[in-house]
Amino acid sequence: MVRRSGGKTGDRGGRGGGPGQLRRCIVTRTSRPMDDLLRFVIDPDGQVVFDVDQRLPGRGLWLSAERDVVNTACTKGFFAKAARANITVPADLAERMEEALLRRCLDFLGLARRAGQAVAGFEKVRGWLREGRAGLLVEASDGSRDGRDKVKALAPGLPVVQVLCGSDLGRAMGRERTVHLALAPGRLAKEFERAAVRLKGVRGDREGSGAE
Repeated sequence: MVRRSGGKTGDRGGRGGGPGQLRRCIVTRTSRPMDDLLRFVIDPDGQVVFDVDQRLPGRGLWLSAERDVVNTACTKGFFAKAARANITVPADLAERMEEALLRRCLDFLGLARRAGQAVAGFEKVRGWLREGRAGLLVEASDGSRDGRDKVKALAPGLPVVQVLCGSDLGRAMGRERTVHLALAPGRLAKEFERAAVRLKGVRGDREGSGAE
């Protein structure tokens, strides 16, 4: 990782500062755009809380979206050092983070479906890809490699996310299971991709291969 100057380890009150604002990871000390990081705050009871939307009031403590970094922060006292206070780290903080990010991904997919900005199923996805209507391809992490490769071959260069399993994608799309899904270009696709990349980082190598 490359160190950059100008980053901040904390902030007051969420996402102030505008797009591209840098924050510094309290473990690695590297600075990255806020969209690439995980934000935490300390609640009134002194407990570390994951701020999935990066909008909770209070001084933000930032971590790189990597499972090893999260584990190090939880077990080596980095939150307490950064907060300069006695704090409590929930034993299941990583699991809470994963659940929150998964819900965030599913929420964005649900919004895209209701807005007519998402289609599911091999034929519909293939149609969107051939017509150039897709801005992001989403493939189930537990789908067959052959099937995923066939769909991805129709859209070389298109961003691909494959961190969610078929049942999760199906839940978002109002069906039992979904393997192939396409999102139209726009804010919802970008927000979903951002949440999915952070989810992949929190999960580590346990599921899927994430965004390509």
